[in-house]
Amino acid sequence: MQKIKNLACLLLFSLLLFSCGEYQKVLNKGTVEDQYKMAVKMYETQKYSKALRLFEKVTPAYRGKPQMERIQFMVAQSNFNEKNYTDAGYYFDRFVKNYPTSSKIEEASFLSAYSYKLASPVFSKDPTDTNKALEAFQSFINTYPDSDKIVEANAHYKELRYKLQKKYFEIAKTYYTTADYDVRNYKAAIQAFDNLLSDYLGSEFKEEALYYRLKAAHDFVLKSYDRRKQERIKDAIEAYEKLKRNYPESQYMEEANEMLAVLQSEKIRIDALIEQLKEINVENSKEK
Repeated sequence: MQKIKNLACLLLFSLLLFSCGEYQKVLNKGTVEDQYKMAVKMYETQKYSKALRLFEKVTPAYRGKPQMERIQFMVAQSNFNEKNYTDAGYYFDRFVKNYPTSSKIEEASFLSAYSYKLASPVFSKDPTDTNKALEAFQSFINTYPDSDKIVEANAHYKELRYKLQKKYFEIAKTYYTTADYDVRNYKAAIQAFDNLLSDYLGSEFKEEALYYRLKAAHDFVLKSYDRRKQERIKDAIEAYEKLKRNYPESQYMEEANEMLAVLQSEKIRIDALIEQLKEINVENSKEK
């Protein structure tokens, strides 16, 4: 029995050596046709990295030929299976653009978007692939509204949109929390929250963003010189009114009302100061 096992292992090892030797021979010295056949064989036996090396070699020779449609799809799928998701997204997207009448176009369109989603990093990182995934899923949803993948596509789109909102919310919040060290960051925070609220209508972060928008504007007033306060107080009060209009029962309303009271008190003081300065200017004009 042991001899049979040993013989079987030896036979398997020999087959593997032969297979590897055959692959290397075709890769290095085979004809284009042999390399194409070996690439398909590697693809079908799920040896995707080897398939990709061969497809790379034969692509120039098959460009513009009927086989190229199949090659492009297998290249995209091989990258996907090898978890090269950014490359997979790119190649699936190219397939969609190059072969609009293909029977695989719907599948490729979905896989392009899904590949970019899988390549999409955590919300705090570069959002390039996240944006590509969003655009690709939006295109898929618009183009194939009756697809059996539409529910999944919508779920992926919603998840990606949330990720981007979270990223921009955290950026805006970081500007606010660092404004104690650099007062210019109050202005940056206000602008960042405004951008979030205008770019993502109905955002899951809307209530919190409106609250921090008010808080940044309120604190900016208190850190400003008197000559700068009039317009900034007006902006902060408008931020309060927007929060109250959208979320009258907000968990932040008690604190927001306290901030409003401070702003109104400061407005009374600044208005009085402005009137006083006007009177002084009038008196000075009379004396002249």
